Amino acid sequence: MTGPAPATARPAQLRFGRPSGGAAAPTTRPARLGRALWRLFTSVNFAVLQIIYLALLGVIGMTIRQLPSFAFHSLGDYQGEMAKLQAIYDPVLGEGVVDAMERLQVFQVFTSAWFSGGLIVLVVSIIICTLDRTPRLWRMAAEVRVAQPQPYFDPELPDRALIPGAPAAAVVAGILRRHRFRVRTAADGETGATFIYGDRNQWTKLATLFTHLGLILFLVAAAVTSRLGEQQGLVVAEGDSLTVGPIGTPGLLLVRNYGFEAPGFETGRPTDFTTDLAVYRDGQLLARKVIRVNDPLEIGGYTFHQNGFGPAPELVVQDRTGATLWTGPVPLTESHEGFPFGLLSVPGRDVGLQLLLDRGADGAAVLLVLPYRVTGTAADGTPQISTLDPMAISRGEWQTASGIDFAVGFASMSDYSVLIASRDPGQGIVWGAFLSLITGILVIFYLPRRRVWARLAADGDLALVGRSDRYVDFEREFGRLLDDLVKARPDGSAAEPGSDAAASTASTGGA
Repeated sequence: MTGPAPATARPAQLRFGRPSGGAAAPTTRPARLGRALWRLFTSVNFAVLQIIYLALLGVIGMTIRQLPSFAFHSLGDYQGEMAKLQAIYDPVLGEGVVDAMERLQVFQVFTSAWFSGGLIVLVVSIIICTLDRTPRLWRMAAEVRVAQPQPYFDPELPDRALIPGAPAAAVVAGILRRHRFRVRTAADGETGATFIYGDRNQWTKLATLFTHLGLILFLVAAAVTSRLGEQQGLVVAEGDSLTVGPIGTPGLLLVRNYGFEAPGFETGRPTDFTTDLAVYRDGQLLARKVIRVNDPLEIGGYTFHQNGFGPAPELVVQDRTGATLWTGPVPLTESHEGFPFGLLSVPGRDVGLQLLLDRGADGAAVLLVLPYRVTGTAADGTPQISTLDPMAISRGEWQTASGIDFAVGFASMSDYSVLIASRDPGQGIVWGAFLSLITGILVIFYLPRRRVWARLAADGDLALVGRSDRYVDFEREFGRLLDDLVKARPDGSAAEPGSDAAASTASTGGA
């Protein structure tokens, strides 16, 4: 008798698929694009590329001389500062290369579209990474499993301990609380065991959100400062005034130099230099202070720093009738062959004065005055000038020269102060970023999370597992906890070296 024919063998089939409840793969093109962008912005490799990109731009900005911020106040300021850069780099790189560098914003790297775009992408990347990590961080901190399977407490594993004849569950919980653990308990109805869980600094992981926020705020502050910040140099002679910004600006500030002192300036070795500075708005005095290099005046959203000083001879220019064409100090802000040098345009005349300050044989100040006229423009765009007879004027003297219809008097010597007026709207954001970053770092390193799982069996054996973040010496803390638990045993006996109560703490890995 024969049995039924065997069924034909069928090859095994393997099926791959997502677990039930998992997120389905995006099907539409916008969904796939969004998911790809999300993965890109959460990629560590992409973050490294962004940092390298910004670092390279930073190296370029620190290597190539940059245009000062006041160069963008007017077309004349920009052309003047750009001419200085061309004089430096044209002989080395060539005019065409320098023009290309100007178009590519190489001379304004930190306010360029390249750098600003990189900062924006980095901020977006940090925000997306933060949003991506926040749910995981929350689950890691909030989801707690009090009861663990029995193999988890195997004393042969590291960070484990076994205490026979342990105290009651309430006593164990009380000891954990004395060690500043938050305690939760659970009971196993089948075995009669009691699980006791202690958690200390449960929410520390969320402090990384503060560090992310600090980084974002630092980048936002950099963008705000580069776009909305302002810095300008002010040359204010002693007794003179100057506006901060163009005339007609709402809320315009005016600074006045009431006095300048530089002890030791006459010997060429000043020990200090200070300016008695006052700031006005709409004719009202806002503040007055004697400022020095490391002690600026902050008012009206601006910070006024003492940056330098120099000579400013007091000149009086009168025509032949005695009418005054000019009176006041003339700051000599340039240098010619080591001597202070400056220019003065005589009001109402087509003549300018080149001024150079020298010393006579007796050491007294002598002002060399060279009148000149602009007679045309050269092929390269520079003005053509015609010089007249020079004059050497000592303090208290008057002189005139052929070809001019006025006299120049050297009344006295004065000084000018070089002030830097800076306005940084991102300064408050920087302080917020610093506070957020430091808060996150301090919490992470000084309040690391510690956790203890305990299983109190029906026969009185207490099995423990200790875990902590890697920023703490938890072996010592775990040892002190075990000592207190051993001392609290009902029989009052202490653990002998090498006994079952000894803790197996070969290492303290992270949870």
